[in-house]
Amino acid sequence: MTYERIRGMYDILPVDIGWWRLAEAAMIETARCFNYREIRFPIVEYTELFARGMGEATDVVGKEMYTFPDRKERSLTLRPEGTASVVRAYLNEGWATQAPFQKLFYIGPMFRYEKPQKGRCRQFHQFGIEALGSLDPSLDAEVISFAWSMMDRLGIGGLWLRLNSIGCAQDRETYRDILTSHFSPFVDQMCSDCHRRLDENPLRILDCKEPQCQPFIEEAPGSADHLCADCADHFGKVRDWLDRLGLEYRIDPRLVRGIDYYTRTVFELMSEDLGSQDTLLGGGRYDGLVETFGGPPTPGLGFAGGFERLVIVLQEGQGAEPPTEGIDLFLASLGTEGRELAVTLAKHLREAGLSVDIDHRDRALRKQLTLANQLSSRHLLVLGNDEAASRRGRIKQMERGEETGIALTPDAIVEHLTKEA
Repeated sequence: MTYERIRGMYDILPVDIGWWRLAEAAMIETARCFNYREIRFPIVEYTELFARGMGEATDVVGKEMYTFPDRKERSLTLRPEGTASVVRAYLNEGWATQAPFQKLFYIGPMFRYEKPQKGRCRQFHQFGIEALGSLDPSLDAEVISFAWSMMDRLGIGGLWLRLNSIGCAQDRETYRDILTSHFSPFVDQMCSDCHRRLDENPLRILDCKEPQCQPFIEEAPGSADHLCADCADHFGKVRDWLDRLGLEYRIDPRLVRGIDYYTRTVFELMSEDLGSQDTLLGGGRYDGLVETFGGPPTPGLGFAGGFERLVIVLQEGQGAEPPTEGIDLFLASLGTEGRELAVTLAKHLREAGLSVDIDHRDRALRKQLTLANQLSSRHLLVLGNDEAASRRGRIKQMERGEETGIALTPDAIVEHLTKEA
């Protein structure tokens, strides 16, 4: 019997790992530069954490979560996103009162039961940052600058920002009423999901991608035109900071993002170089989420993006390339003594930090040399019984074809390869 992968979940194979490491390294290095600390949280959380935080009316909660009872009949969910878990940890650790300002980043798998397509999987790998404890508009600009800097580091060009503000909780209620009045006359001409969303949360209609709904969405009033004085002032200052930092943005009055916890600033980072699939990541403020989970009023904001999408962008030649894979040294062996020497040398050289491989199938020298080429080995040593007896050999630099006599000791080999590097 042969087992197949679960639909929408994929193996990341060795041939692709270099691209993933490139993207992950860009995230980690950018976090270092901006002083964001890494957090790792559980893959499974209580279902209520996401239902309460993200909103019962969202598609993620209503349609896409992997939810199941445990042995004690408690409802658990595979995490569909990272923000709720970060806020839960923030409260569990007492940071809300002891160290309220936190800048955190995370990398890890998330799970959503959605239609698999290019760059979108049911198990996907997300990167994100969260900054909690400040309402200052300069922090909004820093979070956006972090995202921009990461994409710059990866060589992805043509960057620009979709930007909007959906205001505070009271502004959202006002805007909901405005959208209800706008969409109600047309709801019978819209899709069944939008018919439901009109009653549950009309802001979700703005996320709809169905063609029949687009004319009514395009005519909908914009949220930024219905902000209170404080939220309008905050949005103006965010734009001022982005202008000072030279980060290009375009106001999209109907950008609301697909999760209910968002407040005030919302954004998506785009690239003009990517065609129709141009969104790299998205995020915004969630100033009421800590309070929703039982903590004190605490502002927060962040962003998240998917590595799958980012790796596709890089592989299609829209950015940097990973370093060439290869090993430092391949040890080919002939005879019993030669093989014993190869195994022993490999151990000591690996302990010295070199990448070293040998053939474990007792094959002819010709096939061992073929393997050395397949592994992109930068150097080659052939070890036979004569080399084992004399403890001397000839090391070959594979790219140039140059051979050099060398003592077959770990120190001598390490010194030679260090000079060649």
